[in-house]
Amino acid sequence: MKFFNRGEKPSWWVSLIPFLVLIATLVVVIKVFGADALEGGSQVSLLFATGVVVAISMAFYRIPWKNFEDAILDNIRSVGSSIIILLLIGAVAGSWMVSGVVPTMIYYGMKVIFPSIFLFATCLICALISIMTGSSWTTIATVGVALVGIGTAQGYEPGWIAGAIISGAYFGDKVSPLSDTTVLASSSAGTPLFTHIKFMMITTVPSFLIAMIVFLVVSLCHEMPNTVMTADFTADLTSTYNISPWLMLVPVLTGILIARKVPAIVTLFVASLLAGVAAFFFQPHILGAVASGNLPASVQSLSFLDGFKGVFISYYGSTAIDTGNAVLNDLVSTRGMTGMLNTIFLIISAVTFGGALVGSGMLQSLTELLTRCIKRRVTMVSATVGTGIFSNMITGDQYLSIILTSSLYKKLYEERGYETKLLSRSVEDSATVVSVLIPWNSCGMTQATVLKVSTLTYLPYCLFNIISPLMSILIAMIGYKIARKSK
Repeated sequence: MKFFNRGEKPSWWVSLIPFLVLIATLVVVIKVFGADALEGGSQVSLLFATGVVVAISMAFYRIPWKNFEDAILDNIRSVGSSIIILLLIGAVAGSWMVSGVVPTMIYYGMKVIFPSIFLFATCLICALISIMTGSSWTTIATVGVALVGIGTAQGYEPGWIAGAIISGAYFGDKVSPLSDTTVLASSSAGTPLFTHIKFMMITTVPSFLIAMIVFLVVSLCHEMPNTVMTADFTADLTSTYNISPWLMLVPVLTGILIARKVPAIVTLFVASLLAGVAAFFFQPHILGAVASGNLPASVQSLSFLDGFKGVFISYYGSTAIDTGNAVLNDLVSTRGMTGMLNTIFLIISAVTFGGALVGSGMLQSLTELLTRCIKRRVTMVSATVGTGIFSNMITGDQYLSIILTSSLYKKLYEERGYETKLLSRSVEDSATVVSVLIPWNSCGMTQATVLKVSTLTYLPYCLFNIISPLMSILIAMIGYKIARKSK
């Protein structure tokens, strides 16, 4: 028996070796580094597993390096825009905080969003905005950050707040025709976009309604510890920032750009630019503090160069504003573009690993194994959902997970006579929504960074994201609206 056949693609059991190496390495990294594993340990684990793929393929199967180089470069090219968006999200988060845009949204939000319906309203607001923007990341980085402040002032636990924000944002992202993940899932499976969205409603709407009911019940049962906290928050905000309704022009103008379907990169760039201009007019004392590195109560005048320096630091660097309130201090501190670098490192490492799997032929071997083993509809959908979740765990990137899962099962669904919309829905119900629940995934890492709530803290409360894959399997068991193509 030959274990390695030169000139052929790796067998399925050989193809599993890099995954086992990756899992074992991640276990050790997490054990050694703990919460700091995402600072570089997890990324190096992905690169190490990539090295295993290349070593096995070149040493035992004579697969040329050119195959790996081309596949890796194709994958990196596919996530180039996501990397730019991540950097701009960091710039928006920093500039909207320093300019007083987010503090103003928190201030007015506390006056109109009642504690008795807060989680319900939060989920609904984020869902609507995400549908309009087509981006869960943009929704969470702007409105989501403000809602964290409002919820904290109203005495809600960080996990519940982040869970409601993420549930709403990912629902909107999932069903919006403007969403890149929705477009990617439909195109990867070969399903027309609106056919894909319509078919997703069968699993997505019930999942969202269940989550909303739970959020409403929890909100109605919530008791504020005291009303002093809200008063303290508003007082500390007004004493630190110049709160003005004019600052709401920044999110309003950003919303207009979104409504006009301006590309996300352009919208986020303009949003950060507007916030930088607003900071000059409304928060000169904050810019002076950021530029000088200390925290004066106020400044009589601000030179253009100091203001310029303060704005640029808000875009790319760390800022810490002393509001006199420890909870609020943590909320208004930002890391700008620098805070996104570990996530970018993770994305590049993940797509490198995925590219190596494609270039080696290991992905094709696993596809063929699945085709032979899966016979029933429920098993097929369950395996698709499970693969979407597992791909998010091993690659650390939702885009790569969508592509990998669709590629693995496309031929199988076709051979079994099922329409491609069943595949695209199963992929969205898993690869898209579960990505944010994994700490070392680019989505989980990004949202934990932006919301300042760890992934494991908010995971149990992301009800929509947890229910969606289970609903997909349940509907497959029932067989509702699932039919084989006529021959």
